[in-house]
Amino acid sequence: MKKHWLYFLLIPGLLISCADEPKESSIETPEITFEREGEMELLKEGEVIKTLEIEIADTPYEWETGLMYRESLGEEQGMLFVYSQEGQRNFYMKNTYIPLDLIFYNKDSIVVSFYENAEPLDETSIPSNAPAQFILEVNAGKVEEWNIETGDKMRFWKD
Repeated sequence: MKKHWLYFLLIPGLLISCADEPKESSIETPEITFEREGEMELLKEGEVIKTLEIEIADTPYEWETGLMYRESLGEEQGMLFVYSQEGQRNFYMKNTYIPLDLIFYNKDSIVVSFYENAEPLDETSIPSNAPAQFILEVNAGKVEEWNIETGDKMRFWKD
């Protein structure tokens, strides 16, 4: 009887020791890259001061995700948020890894406000401070580099 009892204890131990080691699993997510969907011109006193390639966010999902999880943005690229109506807009930098400048435009495509150097991953609300229908996100420092001011204009078109 003792032998059977010994086998009963040894067999599960041997089976457990032969089991495969648990493998570490990692989820690979592809890098999210810029997809050109149009072009935009920034205007000062009617003159084009900068032409940009733009990705357009015009659906609720795109408004919600914006530039989240992006590792980089080209020097002459931006994301343009397009809404069907003008209104108070609030943005944040949740899951956004790159510092950004935000430029808020009214329904007439005129700059009504801007926010410089939004910090990556900061969930503090960034308000438009005036009704806005279009919001352009570009790399931090571009508002200063391009001398963007309230009253400047823009125009854009889809590819």
